Amino acid sequence: MNEIGELLRTTREESGVSLEEASGDLEIKTLILENIEDGNIGCFKDIFVLKDYIYDYAKYLGLEPEKIIDEFNEYLFEYTSKIPLEDIEKAMKEQKKEEIQTEKIVSPYTNSTKKSANKLVLILLIALAVLVVLVVLWSIKQITVNNMTTNMISYVNSR
Repeated sequence: MNEIGELLRTTREESGVSLEEASGDLEIKTLILENIEDGNIGCFKDIFVLKDYIYDYAKYLGLEPEKIIDEFNEYLFEYTSKIPLEDIEKAMKEQKKEEIQTEKIVSPYTNSTKKSANKLVLILLIALAVLVVLVVLWSIKQITVNNMTTNMISYVNSR
């Protein structure tokens, strides 16, 4: 990365362009361009955004941006391939632990899914109770004729 940054810096200086002028033309902060020229990859959270900056900066300086990006990709491959596999696995396990811990922490003020589920169950129970009451009342009305309760035995005996 230092070689790429140095190439960008020397090209800019040979062109007679100041860092502030390049920053204004590209609409990229001066600090970002300084970090690119210094090879400070750690200052960038997103590698893809950094690639876009490098591409635009190389194109602005009249360099071949595709070649610069290819060199950057090779640098990234070498940089990331030197990370031991154990360290990667350890980082992944720690990330999973953090995710699990954040899932366990629940505030009654922010966890609205349980409240809405409880409300839905309550509404369904109330609706079911009302339905049962309506069915009971309807069946009583069907059994009662002219305010007299009939049953099958009394009906059969009267014939």
